[in-house]
Amino acid sequence: MIIRKPKEEKIIREASEISMDILFELGKQVKKNVKTGDIDSLADELCKKYRVKPAFKEVPGYFNATCISVNDEVLHGIPSQEEPLRRGDIVKIDFGIIHKGYYTDHCWTFGVEEISKDDMKLLTASRNATENAIEKAVSGNYTGDLGYEMSRTAKKYGFNTAKEYVGHGIGKSLHDYPDIPSYGQKGTGDLLENGMVICVECQVINGSGKTYIEKNGWTVKSIEGGKAGMYEYMLIVRDNEPEVLTPMFDWPIVIK
Repeated sequence: MIIRKPKEEKIIREASEISMDILFELGKQVKKNVKTGDIDSLADELCKKYRVKPAFKEVPGYFNATCISVNDEVLHGIPSQEEPLRRGDIVKIDFGIIHKGYYTDHCWTFGVEEISKDDMKLLTASRNATENAIEKAVSGNYTGDLGYEMSRTAKKYGFNTAKEYVGHGIGKSLHDYPDIPSYGQKGTGDLLENGMVICVECQVINGSGKTYIEKNGWTVKSIEGGKAGMYEYMLIVRDNEPEVLTPMFDWPIVIK
């Protein structure tokens, strides 16, 4: 969507603040022996507390408030009551809400207790790929400028981005125009306009970047079994520099 009225901007800012509060609370639960299904149940409880709806439950055929993807699960992981989290796991919590008719969608990768040096390098690459692309989200640039930056940064660290999954516009629907791939060429793709609300995301994989979907029809995993990191921010495209609606830049990987 493109923001055209102050009221629209006010509501989407409110939604983003609530969504960030909830996601941070979920991140506090990323601990050894905790099950991802319990984290998802907490998301439902917090949505009720804040009087908002979990956005992902509006996706046909999906019945959880979050997507929680562990280690080589790249994205769209279904929370479960089966395997508990273990020390050293990297846990991607993707989450969004609906507040007064407006959607949010953002993601952070958390760690369980202590992260290995290799995994920390992967998460650093994931964050930098996403955050470097955010800087390019100004009017007059193109989606390809962002994709180029994400792919370039991931490769600089020796990793690849998942090509099949994209960032996107957001507003009165979860996925809106434009699509924002995590690869591309400068000056190509869709034009970014002042006031456009978008989600910038990429999944950085330790491996070729090739993926497959598990039998559950949702969970995306890396073909080689390499781990993946994912970060996603909501922002408003502006003429000089973007306005980040979910400024999670100072969040820790491990919340103690």
